[in-house]
Amino acid sequence: MKPIRLHKYLADEGVDSRRKCEQYIREGLVRVNGRVVTEMGIVIDPKKDRISFYSRVIKARKRKYRTIMLNKPRGYVCTTSSKEGRSVYDLIRSIREKVVCIGRLDKKSEGLLLFSNDGELVYQLTHPSFAQEKKYHVMTSGTLNESVMKKLNSRLKIDGYLIQAAKVHIVRPGEKPGRSLLEFTLKEGRKHQIRKMCEAAGLTVHRLQRIQVKHIKLGGLKPGDWRDLSSAELYKLKNG
Repeated sequence: MKPIRLHKYLADEGVDSRRKCEQYIREGLVRVNGRVVTEMGIVIDPKKDRISFYSRVIKARKRKYRTIMLNKPRGYVCTTSSKEGRSVYDLIRSIREKVVCIGRLDKKSEGLLLFSNDGELVYQLTHPSFAQEKKYHVMTSGTLNESVMKKLNSRLKIDGYLIQAAKVHIVRPGEKPGRSLLEFTLKEGRKHQIRKMCEAAGLTVHRLQRIQVKHIKLGGLKPGDWRDLSSAELYKLKNG
């Protein structure tokens, strides 16, 4: 195994996503040859160096990468902490590999979630520089006119940050009076972004579902069910 940056090595060995591994390093939770390392960009040699996270030694291992998709039901959180409620990891307990969640959905939201133990793929799908496209179906109520739609498609300021312009259009009227189904296409994913966009436009969100990540579509997968991605899907996800 060739020399590699410390945070990438930790991510590749399934500790967590690259960004979380960078955070662990900054917090002094990682040691190299018994010494706490907090600086970014350090390069290690897995064949020679002893890497530990907390007190656990992280050894390089031969392993098979696995990537799955899950239809997250409402009421589940995307963390492993039981204190926050039912976890999406409870739904994939039969998976032996230690996979991490790629891009979260809040407790009230549902739909497509990807999990993988391929650190490079996790990085490509989560780092803002790649601007990966995601689509959502959002059931709303409130006034929908030209002014509101123009606002939703503009660069709104949320929590002091000017977001990238999303693509939003009306899919169809809702089953209940006064409701409409909107489709949002985003290339960034700030916390509660769609809910805050709707709030800024005077709309109430009744249901929020992620339906697509890049070319991967939720399809007919039932809530709570998961499946492995095919080789063709993985290739397009990495190279498309």
